Amino acid sequence: MKKILIIGIGAGDPDYVTMQAVDALNRTDVFFIMDKGPSKTKLIELRKEICRRYIKGNNHRFVDATSPEWARDAEDYLSTVDGLNRDKQALFERLISQEMSDGECGAFLVWGDPTLYDSTIRIVEMIAGSGRYELEYEVIPGISSVQALAAKHKTTLNRIGQSIEITTGRKMAEGFPEGADSVVVMLDGGDTYKQFADQNVDIYWGAYIGMPDEILISGKLKDVVDDIERIRTEARRANGWIMDSYLMRRGGGAKI
Repeated sequence: MKKILIIGIGAGDPDYVTMQAVDALNRTDVFFIMDKGPSKTKLIELRKEICRRYIKGNNHRFVDATSPEWARDAEDYLSTVDGLNRDKQALFERLISQEMSDGECGAFLVWGDPTLYDSTIRIVEMIAGSGRYELEYEVIPGISSVQALAAKHKTTLNRIGQSIEITTGRKMAEGFPEGADSVVVMLDGGDTYKQFADQNVDIYWGAYIGMPDEILISGKLKDVVDDIERIRTEARRANGWIMDSYLMRRGGGAKI
């Protein structure tokens, strides 16, 4: 029997790692580190720094693997993601088969929380259910960028008696969700927030939450929209990538 731990390591700050995650780190024999190219080297180093900080002893090892690439501008998004996940499944199966011995525990360190806009759980579930391996797995939750964003801005995600929706930039482009008072937007590669600048909307935006490069901007969207676009562009150019999210809510009313 082999065991896989899917460990949520928080949104960037090593202090976001929970005690449950620390326990899981110390149970792991082999860590699978997905390399997404030179621009994401900092994310690999942050994962390894978390391990250095919290793991007692040196009875573990790292296995680096190149993460499959995908066409982010593809017209058929769902089909493209399905293909990406098939490629990841093949890679994960190879790692589990070749890089783990029977009785060992392996781990994938997932940014934020593994249950939110991440496919690691689905992929490992498919592998475990295939019957090709004696494999069990466990999911350890983490502090997501959604939680960290609200905390950094000293606000709440919802107002009293109101709903909140967590969505993507691609879906947000279709319009402000009907019936939602507040919306958290993730995976927005196209500055979708700009299309709501003529509405009475408040925004709480953050990039690199919990990291040394953290940037926070909040206010009436119409007043800060140009600042967000400019700073976002500059940050992406400087770092080669950007990891950001934002909370938008219809203007007026109490915060909690």
